[in-house]
Amino acid sequence: MKLVSFILRDNFATSTRIGLIFQQKILDLKRAYAELILADEDPSFAQKLATLYFPSDMIGFFKSGKRGIEAIQDILTLIGEQESQSNDDARFYYEMADIKLLAPVPRPNTIRDFSTFEEHQKRVTLQKSGGKVPDVFYEIPVYWKANPDNTIGPEEDIHWPSFTEKLDFELEFGVYISKQGKNIPVEEADDYIAGYTIFNDISARDQQEKEMAMTFGPAKGKDFDNSKIFGPCMVTLDEFSGKSHLMTARINGELWSQSTTDGMLWSFPQMIAYISQSETLYPGDFLASGTCPTGTGIELNRWIKPGDVIELEVEGIGVLRNKVVRM
Repeated sequence: MKLVSFILRDNFATSTRIGLIFQQKILDLKRAYAELILADEDPSFAQKLATLYFPSDMIGFFKSGKRGIEAIQDILTLIGEQESQSNDDARFYYEMADIKLLAPVPRPNTIRDFSTFEEHQKRVTLQKSGGKVPDVFYEIPVYWKANPDNTIGPEEDIHWPSFTEKLDFELEFGVYISKQGKNIPVEEADDYIAGYTIFNDISARDQQEKEMAMTFGPAKGKDFDNSKIFGPCMVTLDEFSGKSHLMTARINGELWSQSTTDGMLWSFPQMIAYISQSETLYPGDFLASGTCPTGTGIELNRWIKPGDVIELEVEGIGVLRNKVVRM
């Protein structure tokens, strides 16, 4: 299933809704559940129960656990039965042009960005120091934390920061945590994954280089408004895991990078197990894969500029498209 957070374009309502991409349209899950599954219930009760399963924020939906997923399956089953009877349920659907997609989780609880692609790490290390990859890369899944308030979604503008002349994209993907847990064994970690999305970790390379010369992790080089981009949807575990997916970066329609989701030294279950040692994970936490090989301008020695359109695509998820603007 491909789940989305969205708002309507044609009115002044700004409340977020949770939807499902279904037959190239957006299925409004709350409305469909209230009017299809609970059609025989008192309307006020139906609305309250539908809101419990499909609240206005995706993290609230995560907390419904298996019942929320089962509720979606109930909707799809009933829609399938009614379609076979030629009933029209268009009132539950929106055309893509009628809605604005947000990041699947408009504000993640936390963002942890790892470095898991060995080939990318080798290329960057060689470029920076000419040396070998540090041993710690092979010992633990290293990560840094980003500011979740910098989150934007598809088709939103990337704001070029005033303090950089070398802005860069990063082609990544990652997972949202679905439920609370601590000291999670690797073999149980899949149960804590809500789904996958594309992640673009916009970075000011000249600022990042200055900061990391002090052996600190990246800070201002990666934390600024509209710099953490997610979307266009979240694909559930059953539909995405266990396969190799093509990863592609295009700038202004030109192919810059092509790789796959293979080649990660550390898996998401290993990351989850590592983080959760003596630390609680919560619904809405996000874990990113790190950049795939050639999935960033610094590897290619090619640099984006104001006015460029960045399209990051991960097979099975979709295309995350954003324009760079100088404010």
